[in-house]
Amino acid sequence: MRGVLVAASVALVVSLLGTPWVIRLFRRQGYGQEIREDGPSTHLKKRGTPTMGGTVIVTATLIGYFVTHLVTGAGFTASGLLVLMVMTGLGGVGFLDDYIKIRKQRSLGLTARTKFAGQAIVALAFGLLAVRFKNANGLLPGSTFISVIRDTDISIGIVGFPLLAWMVIAATSNAVNLTDGLDGLAAGTSAMVFGAYVVISFWQFGNLCEPGNLEAGCYLVRDPLDVALVAASAMGSCFGFLWWNASPAKIFMGDTGSLALGGAFASIAIVSRTELLLFVLGGLFVIETVSVIVQVAGFKLTRKRVFNMAPIHHHFELADWPETTVIIRFWIVSGLAVAFGLGLFYAEFLSHGGSL
Repeated sequence: MRGVLVAASVALVVSLLGTPWVIRLFRRQGYGQEIREDGPSTHLKKRGTPTMGGTVIVTATLIGYFVTHLVTGAGFTASGLLVLMVMTGLGGVGFLDDYIKIRKQRSLGLTARTKFAGQAIVALAFGLLAVRFKNANGLLPGSTFISVIRDTDISIGIVGFPLLAWMVIAATSNAVNLTDGLDGLAAGTSAMVFGAYVVISFWQFGNLCEPGNLEAGCYLVRDPLDVALVAASAMGSCFGFLWWNASPAKIFMGDTGSLALGGAFASIAIVSRTELLLFVLGGLFVIETVSVIVQVAGFKLTRKRVFNMAPIHHHFELADWPETTVIIRFWIVSGLAVAFGLGLFYAEFLSHGGSL
């Protein structure tokens, strides 16, 4: 528990104190956000606000994780390092996207094909590496079985696992990217989901299966405590960034942050054997993504828009909800999804004979 507290605290302080320094630096460099011309007119005043703030989130997470290991003396694990690899790798893809937007002075950066290729490279690398590096108990960071709250009996094999990792990581990173459209919306929601994974991973650590002794409700996962440290570091960095990203935002996370956060969620879900539970915990991200799919499909079929604008947070803006009202109500929805997901996690533990 001490390590979790250190990780969250260090990342929080680094993010909280480092973000204003980055804001000043990016303003001097002219790294300002370009605004979509077809977006809500109220967003035009945000043009020029420093972006690529996701660099702070990723850096603070890395510092929180590595400092905790120095303080506690704990060894690094394959699971923790793989999650950080995905987070940093997708953050790099997002950084290129943001940088091109700034240099080209347009709201579009990398082409969709190039961005998807970058996501695929990072995700497939994770998928290939996660089924290596067995520990002393023969456990791998990843599993070739589909997981909900723990592994099911459905095997996808050594070939199918990298493809599954690619789909989960790409879907989640793009979902967070779609959600990042209002001040503090993605950062606040992400902090909640990371908080849930701190609880889940630490609970798994406390109920870890002993070799040769599968107690009722125990978890066959690798490195849950180290995964909890990554989640705690990411949660702390999101809270620190949110202080400056809350409406009216002094800085935006950009694709640098949204892709990195989505990649972290997905890879944590995979190594903690909770792939499908992620879609409950991240319920708001699912709603945002589905709203875009419905809008596009509905327009192609009927030539009419289902929503005023997609993603759905823009629909409520154009329905004359103040931006802060949309953000807070969406945070409430996210909090309810997280609470429901944690409830499912604990109920499943009890159904397997587990107890406090």
